[in-house]
Amino acid sequence: MRRLILIGRSEAGKTTLIQALRGETLRYEKTQAVLYGETILDTPGEYAQTARLGGALAVYSYEADVIGLVCSATEPYCLFPPCIAQGATRPVIGIVTKCDDPSGAPKTAELWLREAGCETVFFVSSVAHKGVDAILDYLNEPKTT
Repeated sequence: MRRLILIGRSEAGKTTLIQALRGETLRYEKTQAVLYGETILDTPGEYAQTARLGGALAVYSYEADVIGLVCSATEPYCLFPPCIAQGATRPVIGIVTKCDDPSGAPKTAELWLREAGCETVFFVSSVAHKGVDAILDYLNEPKTT
């Protein structure tokens, strides 16, 4: 399985998505530091939200095979600037979380992720376990060099 790093703002659903990907019981946990799993790296939202910490994400991304930019369907704005994915040396995927939230706008979040440079975008509801298998299938594809 390819190793994934998740990057997004606080409360975007990164840790909950990781729990769903692992088949764990969903529970709220605030990520305080970069957490290394065997196949997934979880990053605190503050790293993406604070300019002086953004460089750390670039360094941590070298530990992964795939970079996942996470944007919740309920977010009022996009954290990621246009074309940011083009600077990566690994595949960058977009993940829209909270797709089942009635107040969400998943298509808007998808547009933001595509403008950031994500060619592949997954739609996920960790609570309903929708879209989780599609991400697992993607991560199980052979590595390309």
